[in-house]
Amino acid sequence: MISGYGNRRRFRDLSEQEILALAISSEEDDARIYRSYAERLRAEYPASAAIFDDMAAEEDKHRSRLIALHQHRFGQVIPLLRREHVAGYYARKPVWLMETMTLEQIRGEAEAMERQAQAFYEAATTRATDAETRKLLGDLAAAEAAHHSTAEALEHKHLGRDARASEDETAKRQFLLTWVQPGLAGLMDGSVSTLAPIFATAFATQDTHTTFLVGLAASVGAGISMGFTEAASDDGQLSGRGSPVKRGFASGIMTTLGGLGHALPYLIPDFWTATVIAMIVVFVELWAIAWIQNKYMDTPFLRATLQVVLGGALVFAAGAIIGAG
Repeated sequence: MISGYGNRRRFRDLSEQEILALAISSEEDDARIYRSYAERLRAEYPASAAIFDDMAAEEDKHRSRLIALHQHRFGQVIPLLRREHVAGYYARKPVWLMETMTLEQIRGEAEAMERQAQAFYEAATTRATDAETRKLLGDLAAAEAAHHSTAEALEHKHLGRDARASEDETAKRQFLLTWVQPGLAGLMDGSVSTLAPIFATAFATQDTHTTFLVGLAASVGAGISMGFTEAASDDGQLSGRGSPVKRGFASGIMTTLGGLGHALPYLIPDFWTATVIAMIVVFVELWAIAWIQNKYMDTPFLRATLQVVLGGALVFAAGAIIGAG
């Protein structure tokens, strides 16, 4: 019996009873994880939630067969043995991490869980000497190996072409609303709004160190402001735009990066070298933003160009003229 983390056992040292106990607790954990996935997805992706409900039920069947065998061979008392008690045993990701996982990441994690379970049962089968135990462990290894086909059958049952297309579209829309839209808004704000103060300072002082400090302050300040504004403007409950914390981080970080892009060249001591590089960075930034708008937000490229490139050029010109005046 394992009492805690300080005395972890090696898998090869486990008895057959302990292997069965480990298998039972692992199946229980996997069933809970699948049900947690189902609850996480049920509101937005009901068809995928139904798949995970069925996968949890499948794990329950495995657990029942393992418990029945343990009762037959070793009695009613099952040793307390879990994954964390065995050195080198595969670990599951904490369930709370799924709050940040996309639909595709959850599907990928479920596939990895099945592969790990298959590897465990294959290793356990080689350790079993009792014929009945060896047969059950081998059957479960085969069942885990076949789960890819089972998952496809469940997808066919619950997730037809239209349902999957609808869920994929919902996932794409959620990604755009939660990450791309606030991040793009932040990148635009950081890139454009900091042009005037940075280049005004540059042409007014022709001091690269002072220009860099102004650019750093403007970028960080704008990032903090945009991050808090985005997070506080909408809790996402009614709009469906997702977690305000995620959106705030996306907006704040991208705002800061947008400003730092043309502030960092002023770490170069030579003024004109730094200024030319900063201008090139601005040119690349503005066209990149126009491309992102066109690709992810379906903004016509000409409109995106007028909004971002022309607007940014005007702000740059204003800063340069004011600084040189």
